[in-house]
Amino acid sequence: MTKPGDRVKVITSDQEIEGILMPSENEFVVLKMDTGYNIGIDKKRVREIALLSHPPKREVELPKAEPKTGLPTISILHTGGTIASKVDYATGGVIARFSPEEILQMFPELREIANIDSRLIRNMWSGDMRFGHYNIIAHEIKKEIEKGAQGIIVTHGTDTLHYTSTALSFILKDLGVPVLIVGAQRSSDRGSSDAALNLLSAALFITASKSFAGVAICMHENEEDDNCIILPGLNSRKMHSSRRDAFKAINADPWARVNLKSRKVNFLRTGFPKRNSKVPEVHEIKENLEVGILKAHPNLFSDTILSFKGYDGLIIEGTGLGHISIDEIDDLTKENTKIYSAIKELISNEVIVAMTTQTIYGEVDMNVYAYGRKLLDIGMLGNYCDMTPETAFIKLAWLLSNYPKNKVRELYSTNLAGEISKRLEK
Repeated sequence: MTKPGDRVKVITSDQEIEGILMPSENEFVVLKMDTGYNIGIDKKRVREIALLSHPPKREVELPKAEPKTGLPTISILHTGGTIASKVDYATGGVIARFSPEEILQMFPELREIANIDSRLIRNMWSGDMRFGHYNIIAHEIKKEIEKGAQGIIVTHGTDTLHYTSTALSFILKDLGVPVLIVGAQRSSDRGSSDAALNLLSAALFITASKSFAGVAICMHENEEDDNCIILPGLNSRKMHSSRRDAFKAINADPWARVNLKSRKVNFLRTGFPKRNSKVPEVHEIKENLEVGILKAHPNLFSDTILSFKGYDGLIIEGTGLGHISIDEIDDLTKENTKIYSAIKELISNEVIVAMTTQTIYGEVDMNVYAYGRKLLDIGMLGNYCDMTPETAFIKLAWLLSNYPKNKVRELYSTNLAGEISKRLEK
């Protein structure tokens, strides 16, 4: 019986090919050749796969990571993602490394920045995250602070990283240390990887910024390998599918710029929470809450709105200043009246409905046009807020988890943790 990693000979009707058997779930047998290139062979052509040898055992016990006197302790909590992964070129599979010894082997420069504790709390795609996972991460952060960690790094897949940074910003009350969410667009074994710079810059920021506390994101500032940027956990968004500088601050400025080469941290603004010795309280998001996000678009139908009946809350990504079509102007727009009635029905049935804007930058202003004022009159929330739809979604879920609905309506448009700007930045 052969398995990925074995050296095999694939025998077809007209040739014999030797190589390392690679993982494959399609109609091809994939071999890694001695040249380093892969070759795919149609399974229909294969007569036999002969085992030549199993891969040698290569597990080496790494020396224990001994703490250095005078350095602060940083805890790295892993949730999965690309940053602690690399390709095993013997098998073609991705392997992940999470122990302190393994992390220091991958990123030896950490030894000069801080003493490292590192462990896995989940190994998952960020797209599989649910509300309950945010609670787990928050409790694990609290444990590390109780043990004396002076800062926390959470490694995370990038796709929903900004949802998690928002959730932790609300869940962890009176957080007295920096918690940096760090991801990587490209795995650590690739020449173009952003993993090392992002992780090392996060560690340097924690040790060099003596007063900063709170949740932030650390990722590349641009496509160059010079600087990382410290982004506000509540006002950031993934803005590109693959670039290393995918994350940007929205309606706010970044907190700081980190240059690893010069070991300098340059703060770009103040107003951040300050460090303290408190152990944070954990105010969870209920796992069974039903909160939806709906994007307003042309040719919307009222039954789409009514599909959220029975939900706890709904975020509407409106167009422009926070618009959704509710005016009947001719025979083709009769459905708009039904859309208005559907929204009114949701609100009458205790669904909290809030407006955001698809434009990403800028704030909602439903006082400019008459149909905006009609929505305000029936209880639509979100006016004058500049939260991204993702931040609004998480904030609404957190409020519904911790307050009665009458208080949720009162607090939704209140700036609780820096999620709403006092003024819009450039």
